[in-house]
Amino acid sequence: MNFFRDDPSILALVSLIQAEGIYIGQVVGIHPSAVIEEGATLGENVAISPFCYIDRHVQLGAGCVLGPHVTILGHTTLGKDCRVHGGAIIGDIPQDVTYQGGVSYVTIGDRCILREGVTIHRGTKPEAVTQVGNDCLLMAHSHLAHDVQIGNQVIIANGALVAGYAHIGDRAFISGNCLIHQFTRVGRLAMLSGGTAVQKDVPPFAMTHSLSRNTIMGLNVVGLRRAGFTTEERQLLKAAFTILYRSDLNTTQAIAQLKDIFHSPLVTELWQFIETSQRGICNFIR
Repeated sequence: MNFFRDDPSILALVSLIQAEGIYIGQVVGIHPSAVIEEGATLGENVAISPFCYIDRHVQLGAGCVLGPHVTILGHTTLGKDCRVHGGAIIGDIPQDVTYQGGVSYVTIGDRCILREGVTIHRGTKPEAVTQVGNDCLLMAHSHLAHDVQIGNQVIIANGALVAGYAHIGDRAFISGNCLIHQFTRVGRLAMLSGGTAVQKDVPPFAMTHSLSRNTIMGLNVVGLRRAGFTTEERQLLKAAFTILYRSDLNTTQAIAQLKDIFHSPLVTELWQFIETSQRGICNFIR
């Protein structure tokens, strides 16, 4: 993008844009074909490729780079050093028949990568927020619906669809073409295998069975290892999962056993997630 910065015509364009009330940081690359509405805020070292559209309430953090044909609408905020690839559309109105207008938001953290064709919709009700944390990767043509809450370091692979009000915990991995039903929760460091559909909550540290619905196949051992969990911690969680999923206890009885036997913060995180579930949790596939 450096070729933008040394072109006198681009420098003149930047001066004109600033005169119209658009804040731009000291160093910025804007292609002449990009449309930036009055009122938008662009941080330093932002680069905007051909045929982008930036709405008037958008805020781009320092170091953001937008590929060609990116559209950012509404009250959308991107943190610093985000990369948005070609054809992504961020901040459009929700696909929700209850939407009545009003100001709602999309907020994206720092260092996120949104690949080609990603779509993220703003919240449904006034002041509602669709939230993406820091260091997330959304692969090509994945979709986040209105009011979705995404934690930090989450990976969502190609074609995955996350419905309204779903919550995805930190460092979860959502594989390609997964379907997450509205209001469903996916716990921290859980992994949804390819083609999974879930209408029930996925507990922390669990891994679903591919091409299935609402089924857990075991512990996300690889994810835990990559996250730096010790052998002892993984064995502890494996023992907890055995009580939860492979004993003859129902969920209420299993939670009572977990509370009685284990005093680890990890196991506490597990049973607290299950206790607060409104939809029930996924079943174990034997």
